[in-house]
Amino acid sequence: MADEHDWPEQDSEPADQAAVTLHAQPPGTTDGLTPYSRDYPSAPDAPGGTADPGTENTAGTEAGPATAHTPGPVHGPALADIRGETSGPDTTRVPEVTVDPDHEDTVVIPDAVETSVVPAIPDADEMTAPGIEQPGIEQPDTEQADTEQADDPELVDELMAAGSGVAPPPATPTRRLRRGVGVALMIAGGTLALLAVLYTADLLLSVGRVPRGVTVAGVAVGGMKRADAEQTLRRELEPRLIEPVIIRGGDVTTQLDPVTAGLGLDWHGTVQRAGSQPLSPLTRLWSFFTTREVGVVTSTRWPMLTRAVHELAESRLNHPMTEGGIGFTTIPGTDGEVSAFAIEPRQAQELTDVEGAARRIDEEWLGAPVVELPLSTTPPKVTLAGVHAALDRIVRPAVAEPVVVHGDGTDGVLRPRDVANALRFAPAGDGGLQVKVEQSPLREALAPQLAETERKGVNAKVVFTGDRPTVEPSTEGRVIDWARTLAPFFEVATRAEARELPVVYATRQPEVTTEEAHALGIHEVVGEFTTTGMVGEVAHNVAVLAEQVTGTIVRPGDTFSLDGHTGPRTASQGYVVAPLHEDGTGPLVIGGGVGQFTTTLYNAMYFAGLKDAGHTEHPYYFDRYPVGRDARSLDEDGSRVDMAFTNDAPTGVAIQAFADGGSVTVRIWGTKRYRVESATGERSGFEPPPVRRGPPDNCRPSLGTPGFTTSDTRVLYDLESGAEVRRETRSVRYGPKPMLVC
Repeated sequence: MADEHDWPEQDSEPADQAAVTLHAQPPGTTDGLTPYSRDYPSAPDAPGGTADPGTENTAGTEAGPATAHTPGPVHGPALADIRGETSGPDTTRVPEVTVDPDHEDTVVIPDAVETSVVPAIPDADEMTAPGIEQPGIEQPDTEQADTEQADDPELVDELMAAGSGVAPPPATPTRRLRRGVGVALMIAGGTLALLAVLYTADLLLSVGRVPRGVTVAGVAVGGMKRADAEQTLRRELEPRLIEPVIIRGGDVTTQLDPVTAGLGLDWHGTVQRAGSQPLSPLTRLWSFFTTREVGVVTSTRWPMLTRAVHELAESRLNHPMTEGGIGFTTIPGTDGEVSAFAIEPRQAQELTDVEGAARRIDEEWLGAPVVELPLSTTPPKVTLAGVHAALDRIVRPAVAEPVVVHGDGTDGVLRPRDVANALRFAPAGDGGLQVKVEQSPLREALAPQLAETERKGVNAKVVFTGDRPTVEPSTEGRVIDWARTLAPFFEVATRAEARELPVVYATRQPEVTTEEAHALGIHEVVGEFTTTGMVGEVAHNVAVLAEQVTGTIVRPGDTFSLDGHTGPRTASQGYVVAPLHEDGTGPLVIGGGVGQFTTTLYNAMYFAGLKDAGHTEHPYYFDRYPVGRDARSLDEDGSRVDMAFTNDAPTGVAIQAFADGGSVTVRIWGTKRYRVESATGERSGFEPPPVRRGPPDNCRPSLGTPGFTTSDTRVLYDLESGAEVRRETRSVRYGPKPMLVC
């Protein structure tokens, strides 16, 4: 086949070897494939060979007489692979093709893979890959080309005759895929084999060592021999065995001494805890990039640890709840100025599981910087924000300056300290703090300052001129209405200016008015009694008490209380120090000996037919009183003992009392209803007096009196009919009065 273009000639082959020169057809002369024509020049020693007249000898040698020639073109990439050249202006050296000496009709083509020269790379615009469509270029029918190539008998004969030098089949997509899969499998197999070798080597080298990546309480021991790992742990952790363990429970952070708590470390057990070498390849590979904390194995003395945790909870961790509030401190050098401060709320908390807390400490005391213990908590109702809101908006303004209270002619002043004493705080229910004012501390601070602006009411009373009672008129009282006066205090106290309050007064009627006294029917004596034998300070105290009681009116249904009417018996009321007992014995006390007046009043009430509301006999019998009809006002330790009666008559009664020298008389005035008689029972149960040494001071020798039991019966008769109305019996036990030896 003749070439249509001139192509560069190949270098001449040696004279003693026939060469085959392959010419690439110019592009575009075939349907999409790279066509080639070939000449087989005759060997120098082949007889009778002639060259194909239509083929150019590009080798530059003269054809011999005999030429191995197979007519027809060879198409496709197979021959191009053999030549190692591509179409284009550049050509490369073609592998040598020789004639077998024993078979002259056989052409030997060297292996293309082993002898081919790297082909020249054509320009991009001159090369078109088969099977890839490009715009504007008509693509060849590759299937038709393959069919034509397969139907070329000359090419088939030539390739069959080539033997081992036959060119490889075309590189179709399927063959390329198979070749890629094969290469991938070879690479994968080689990689797996390499990994298996590395895995085995790593496993053998790590025998007897701690698994890689292991840490104990933050100390890296992975990859070490176990003995080395133990030594490393001892070196790193032994100083920490005596360091305090930080414990946090709720809102408390404290410390625990590991030595006194019985905490220790099992070194061998800790190393063993790391485990053996893992067999999983993935685990071993992963250990190069990660660490694994295994913790420590402790040698804990559990009784010591449990006791230490219990003591820690009781002394430090547990505490009651502190509700939010506000406190005050007095500022020194000022007139009652105070400074308000917030009482921060605090939850209640308690360690309830001591055993569980001990286990957690045992597990974490070396590895964790802080051991957290779970506690049972109860939150407060008031928040810190609620406390500060009340402090800033209400309390601090309230105690910033005094509050002036204007009375009738006199002013009272509430100092900041007085205001602080009256403030009360309670949870508001929404986390806030409620501020209240209790009026009683304010009243206590203001009452002495404003007392002279009040006027006490005076009850109507019966006075005795000679032997006849007359009514002394009552007077109204004017008192401070504290509720109305202090009602606007909260609003005034929170002002920055005009911190003033006016006093509001109220009129108070007396308990017994003049009209009521006249209508009570007090016009005759209904009961009277006199006792004697008083001397010295005892007589003085009895006279003072009689003066306080005389003229008292008891309305129908009311109860008269001697202690309630007179109040405490103090020196300011005129009482003096006297012997406790009216006979001059006993310790010295203020108001001593007034039991004689109490007995006299009791007997006057007794014969008036009024109802006994409570009295107490003397501890032993005094012969100056009727048996079973005495009453005392002082106990053996000097404390008061009350005596009372109830006016159960339809009319009122008045008390007239007076002392004269060594005697005291009490009369009950009213409207007489009964005739009263008294009957004394027999004495029994005698008990001789004990003998005692008298006190060092004010000792008076006494023979004493025996103790006994007796009774008294009061019999009431109707005045008009004389019939017995009722009979009242009371049993009395007197103890023995000691014989005193001075």
